Amino acid sequence: MNVKELTDKLELTICSGEQGLTHEIKGGYISDLLSDVMGNAKEGQVWITLQTHKNIMAIASLKEVAAIILVKSRKPEQDTAEVSNDEQIPILSTPLDTFEIAGRLYKLIGD
Repeated sequence: MNVKELTDKLELTICSGEQGLTHEIKGGYISDLLSDVMGNAKEGQVWITLQTHKNIMAIASLKEVAAIILVKSRKPEQDTAEVSNDEQIPILSTPLDTFEIAGRLYKLIGD
């Protein structure tokens, strides 16, 4: 499944990084602690977080995540969205909380 298909199935809002919607999804990772994501997330995963600041893009780029999902209707800060566009890593938003979106993501791509 790619990011665009996931966006459609989970009714996510595309905030930025539209050029990366074709990235293939290989799994998911949930954390709000940047050092945890840096140490444990894997390439191609969708990262679920409530963080919206520019530093998430540094980690997302380093780990080559497929996309970031922001929970609770959060939107990226302007400079975060700009880096998302430059790096072609989509930032998506959902009104759902972390628990609910994680469950829905797992139903779609989990084992």
